[in-house]
Amino acid sequence: MNETKIKGAYAIARERYAENGVNTEQVLRELDAVPISIQCWQGDDVLGFESPEAGLSGGIQTTGNYPGRARNARELRSDLELALSLIPGAKRLNLHAIYLEADGPVERDRIEPRHFQGWIDWAREHGLGLDFNPTCFSHPKSAQNLTLSHPDNEIRRFWIDHCIACRRISEYMGEQLKTPAIMNIWVPDGYKDTPAGRLEPRKRLIASLDAVLEAMDGKHHKVAVEGKLFGIGAESCTVGSNEFYMAYAATRKTLLCLDAGHFHPTESVADKISTCLCFLDEILLHVSRPVRWDSDHVVLFDDATIAIAQEIVRCDGLKRVNVGLDFFDASINRIAAWVIGTRNFRKALLFAMLEPRSALKDAEGRFDYTARLAWMEEAKSLPWTAVWEYYCMSKSVPPGIEWLDSVRKYETEVLSKRG
Repeated sequence: MNETKIKGAYAIARERYAENGVNTEQVLRELDAVPISIQCWQGDDVLGFESPEAGLSGGIQTTGNYPGRARNARELRSDLELALSLIPGAKRLNLHAIYLEADGPVERDRIEPRHFQGWIDWAREHGLGLDFNPTCFSHPKSAQNLTLSHPDNEIRRFWIDHCIACRRISEYMGEQLKTPAIMNIWVPDGYKDTPAGRLEPRKRLIASLDAVLEAMDGKHHKVAVEGKLFGIGAESCTVGSNEFYMAYAATRKTLLCLDAGHFHPTESVADKISTCLCFLDEILLHVSRPVRWDSDHVVLFDDATIAIAQEIVRCDGLKRVNVGLDFFDASINRIAAWVIGTRNFRKALLFAMLEPRSALKDAEGRFDYTARLAWMEEAKSLPWTAVWEYYCMSKSVPPGIEWLDSVRKYETEVLSKRG
């Protein structure tokens, strides 16, 4: 795109927004500082590097067989580097425990910080923070879709020890990179058909989570817990429901993770943000797109995504809401999926931050709901795309679809040769 035209369009947009009480320069500074945690598992279909024969289980499913999946950490980091170069703004990387680097098999309750040193060194080199997740699925000891709530003491202890090991790794990551790591616990626990009782599994889950939290203090990491409406193989009862985890997070002072795909299709995830912030210091978001419930499609610049961003901004939650992404589409170029999804949420944040908030609050304070609605609708027609293109250009990132040329070139030169 022509740099002169972009600057000219931005100058006009800046004036238009100033007339509506919005300082675009301040907005761009604030936007640029909001980190988005990009999920590593988009690049390899959530298989990880424990074993080349690894398969998915525990309510996790990936569809598609687009060529070029990353097969090891070196390839995954290379793919991420290209994606990161095409996405403006502060970024983090979200890792699962199965992305360790080891000379041989390591059981999950025995993983250590050294198994992730390669990721830590790479993150430091690229100015990234790291977030982390225990992997409580795709393992023989999760075969019954029960982990931290399993009735067998030995199996339950195994998963407790895995989560404690992940806390040590998260703590080390945060300390090494000088930015706290968020360690998010999600388990697939549940029942395909109606259980004989829901209370006991939930009591076991509480005891297991308490054991994980009590195992150590965390100065350099934060623990989050993530609920779900239901899952594959857990259609009749999900032990860690959203109500369960909201109560747990509020009483244990952890973060609560709201995953956009983990609710009933008619529920608004955006509406839950301010409610959670009334009771919790911070929350975590996993932004995804549930086409048919939790299908984890690539994030679009759509009404649901915009509503999430607007709610964060409207409740002054930019410093209390940690934004992560959670989608894995194997039917399209995986690097393009990262770029499209992350750029779209950054666009949604910009769109939300450019709202004439003073005018909106003033109208609402006067109970002038007519003016409030009018301002909200007029904001949709303001030249926000000119601000976006200028922002991208200022960060040396392609403003428009030109980024796809870089992905196609990489696909020809690198991905197509992976077999």
